[in-house]
Amino acid sequence: MLIRVLRSRAVKEKSPVQSFDPLCEVQSDKASVEITSPFDGVVKQLLVKEGEVAKVGQGLCLIEVEEEDEDDLVASTQDTIPPVQNAAEHYNPTREAADAEMLPSAPPTRRKHPLDPTNNIAPAAAPTDDVLATPSVRHFAREHGVDLTAIAPGSGRDGRVEKRDVDAFISRASAPAPVAGEGEDAVVELGRTRYGMWKAMVQSLEIPCFGYSTSLDLTRFHTILPTLNAHIPTHYLPSSSAQLGSRTSHMVDPAALYPVPQPPPVPESGKFAKITYLPFLLKTLAISMMEWPLFRASITSTPNKDTGSKPTLTIRPTADITLALSTPTGLYTPTVTSAQSLSIHTLASRITHLAYLGRQIPCGLGPQEMPKRGGTISVSNVGAVGKGEGASPVLVPGGGVAIVAIGKAKWVWDVSDEFYRPNEGMEGARRLKVDVSWSVDHRVVEGAELAAFVETWRGWVENPERLVAEGN
Repeated sequence: MLIRVLRSRAVKEKSPVQSFDPLCEVQSDKASVEITSPFDGVVKQLLVKEGEVAKVGQGLCLIEVEEEDEDDLVASTQDTIPPVQNAAEHYNPTREAADAEMLPSAPPTRRKHPLDPTNNIAPAAAPTDDVLATPSVRHFAREHGVDLTAIAPGSGRDGRVEKRDVDAFISRASAPAPVAGEGEDAVVELGRTRYGMWKAMVQSLEIPCFGYSTSLDLTRFHTILPTLNAHIPTHYLPSSSAQLGSRTSHMVDPAALYPVPQPPPVPESGKFAKITYLPFLLKTLAISMMEWPLFRASITSTPNKDTGSKPTLTIRPTADITLALSTPTGLYTPTVTSAQSLSIHTLASRITHLAYLGRQIPCGLGPQEMPKRGGTISVSNVGAVGKGEGASPVLVPGGGVAIVAIGKAKWVWDVSDEFYRPNEGMEGARRLKVDVSWSVDHRVVEGAELAAFVETWRGWVENPERLVAEGN
């Protein structure tokens, strides 16, 4: 997972800092947080500058601290604390009280930062050995800071705590407390994730967008989809699925003369038993991007008034497509690189695997799935969530030059000129249509260019047989 340093808190090299002093503010996809100093010391080096991107867990700066000599500390303790003698022989209440008044008061104990390595004080936790739970559930509870004794007995057999019990406990703990009675207004402060989304949407106002909507006809692809699903390569099928009827006779060995090349390994999380419309739409979109270099471009630099330099674009040799993925922990944007070179089966496997990683808690998507520069076109499959036919997608800085929202495919009665010819006995046709809604960076892409690009995409979507001739 990647984060961006938004703002440094007036921290410079060779400047002194104390524990809990704010260092900088960082932002991930939809969350921002303030990072504080874990030590008292002097900043020696800034490892990540303002505006740069860093990995989660990467160091932000180096802080030099003064270490106390353990021998000096022991000697100082021995000088201030008298040796223990026989208490029965030397105990004098009056003298003890007078000595106590003469001793200097101990300095208040400074609260240590949670990231300070010398902070060895951990909160006492109730023993959980007596709670009935599997090791995986115990590990899941530890990751989320959940005390199993607060949940036991669980909903499993003999009171066993199950993962669903921990999930329910986390949901109850994160539920906002009511702040108003029934019939009264309630004031709710935005949480960290929604506040991050708030700031990202404010930044999106810097981009002048051009919108464009149309519908694509999926009828012909829908017709051949059963054939594709019946011939999914075996290495893409889940282990629980069985291929109906082998296409090779058991009496003949294809590898009798020479070993058959083994297919690339596919993780179990990337296997599927059914092809949907999305891999096909991504494949045809990637081919269209190869015909339009403009939609393989990303903004390299913005104009500089001081130097008079003009903005520049970087044209990529591949079609890199970013997917908007809604997960239990927020919105993530994994990228499918070189999508034009991937088959529909491989794209379906990638989508299935990314969805699996996104469902993990914490999220399993990392830098490999979310490269730093992302894609040049983002795709939001809103049709998979609701019955909406279209949307108004928002393009944010760094999100490429275009974003498209794909609605839900629906059967409609088409009375366009192609299918409505009363004189020829044609009064319309039942067709499978999907609405697509675009937003592009109007600083880079003209409206006519977007419309022409979408028509290129339509030529591939509505004529899927072309993929056979193209070797795709």
